[in-house]
Amino acid sequence: MNNQPKISVGIMDRQDGVSGCFHGAFHGNGFGAVSGRFSAKARPDLIVFSDESRREIVRLPSIRLTAEENSTFELFQVTIGTRFHWERKEDQTFRGNLILLPREDGTITAVNEIPLEDYLRSVISSEMSADAPLEFLKVHAVLSRSWLLAALARKKKMAGAPLPAPQIPEKEGEISRWYDREDHDLFDVCADDHCQRYQGIQKIVSAQTEEAVRETFGRIIAYQGEICDARYSKACGGLTEDFDTAWEDKRVPYLTSISDAPTPYLPIGTEEEADRWILSGPEAYCHTEDEQLLEKILPSFDRETKGFFRWTIEYSRGELEEILRAKSGLDFGELKEIVPLRRGPSGRIRQLKIVGSKKSMVVGKELEIRRWLSRSHLFSSAFIVEAKRDSRGKAERFILRGAGWGHGVGLCQIGAAVMASRGFPVEEILKHYFRGVEIKNIY
Repeated sequence: MNNQPKISVGIMDRQDGVSGCFHGAFHGNGFGAVSGRFSAKARPDLIVFSDESRREIVRLPSIRLTAEENSTFELFQVTIGTRFHWERKEDQTFRGNLILLPREDGTITAVNEIPLEDYLRSVISSEMSADAPLEFLKVHAVLSRSWLLAALARKKKMAGAPLPAPQIPEKEGEISRWYDREDHDLFDVCADDHCQRYQGIQKIVSAQTEEAVRETFGRIIAYQGEICDARYSKACGGLTEDFDTAWEDKRVPYLTSISDAPTPYLPIGTEEEADRWILSGPEAYCHTEDEQLLEKILPSFDRETKGFFRWTIEYSRGELEEILRAKSGLDFGELKEIVPLRRGPSGRIRQLKIVGSKKSMVVGKELEIRRWLSRSHLFSSAFIVEAKRDSRGKAERFILRGAGWGHGVGLCQIGAAVMASRGFPVEEILKHYFRGVEIKNIY
């Protein structure tokens, strides 16, 4: 690869309409310069584009708006944290070009076309705070660049190939689902947690962000000559997780469980070991209660999440029955038991049995379990279950005690930031989380 590629990022997808504002001049395909406020809606196979006076300017199958130098565009009411407990809307401003595309269902998609390195400046200051330690921002630049280039290579390889088989119940009474990035058809990656957070230029509030991207320009993590699919999550809880606990049933050598501490911990193998691990407070890089450090490394809305290293959530039986009906689409009747069947080495559950008076079901994988047992998402699937029962043995309440925040695979963001704050260099941090890799320039 000789030069950085341009990439397409889906900022808003399947919307009834899109509105925003051009700051500076943009040129539309076939209709000249536009600036100021705008709105767009989809009609069958067409985009209807209007200016701030709601005067219709053009109807086209797609609209490409190319930015003049130093021009930016703003999109209003962009959803961030989709389906997570921090979901909200905000106005966001972007560099690069804006592409508006219709979908067959009559909705509209807004896509940002931008050089990869410019994209990274926003990603590393959206995923974490731009005031985080410089070495950590460099780590994240290498990490995010690797993940994206691996995703683009995978997408190119899959182009024209038959679609993978849908994830359906493997057998009667069992559902196994995971969520990856290949389902984006009109753009390379989305702008939310499903891929990487990309929340516009207003998050770039520190010169360190520019420095981190500039000093790591073109650098990636590679394993046996291939760019690494460098996964990451917020806080592993002391042990990172194997790739196949969260996604496809295959071993990825550099995405296997490691101890997020100076000394190793044994992997979780039994329910008794899971109990001891989750109810303990082991030394780990991501086990920090230093509020000043967390304020430096976490974006403001992530700081709303407290107690992420070890956490507890409690439901009445009726409340959890209601959540399960809403999230799974199944009526379990009276909830009797929640039983972990298989765990990964970090303690994250990959198969969970839910037993009710009307139905029993085995559900996996990691993220599907988290979705079924919460109105948004559980922090992680590394939890143990306690049922409070009445004198007749009927469950009245369910208490989930858990560890970590996110799927736990690959780099632990808070752990890596703590390592950087303690003076660990970029290469040592990356090789701690991704074993057997090399770090090199790709362009």
